[in-house]
Amino acid sequence: MEKNKIEESVCPKCGSTLSEVITTKSGKRLQRCSAGSWNEETRQTEGCAFVKWLPVPDETLDEKCPKCGAPLILSTTRFGKKLKKCSTNSWDPKTRTSSGCDYVEWVKGTSEPLDEKCPDCGENLVLYTTSSGKRMKKCSAGSWDKETRSVVGCNYVEWLK
Repeated sequence: MEKNKIEESVCPKCGSTLSEVITTKSGKRLQRCSAGSWNEETRQTEGCAFVKWLPVPDETLDEKCPKCGAPLILSTTRFGKKLKKCSTNSWDPKTRTSSGCDYVEWVKGTSEPLDEKCPDCGENLVLYTTSSGKRMKKCSAGSWDKETRSVVGCNYVEWLK
């Protein structure tokens, strides 16, 4: 067991140790090679570029499944999308079948009205938080047309750090 821990903490590219686990703003977890570092100014890795992405563990919620009453869990896909699913659901990779309750609810972003006016059109702004935690101020008069894949109305957006 200790040997696996040692092997897992070594960079497969250069043999250096891996850094501590880092959690990004969006909730993803990673370990970088200690022989490399991220340069914010150039937005590039300097030194060894190895990054080990770690799965985000599921989180048990205080909500019950509307279908069967079991607890719900918050799960993150490998692409960073979040969903609530029933804790009784399981996947068998050998038979490629799902068993248990099939309840799933995708987590979408939230909007909060702000006491600010849009600098472009004068309508109210809203604070929109994506499901991954990114935040932006956007005009309440703007919307997205899925068919034409374009903004309808005011297109003012200001991403927040």
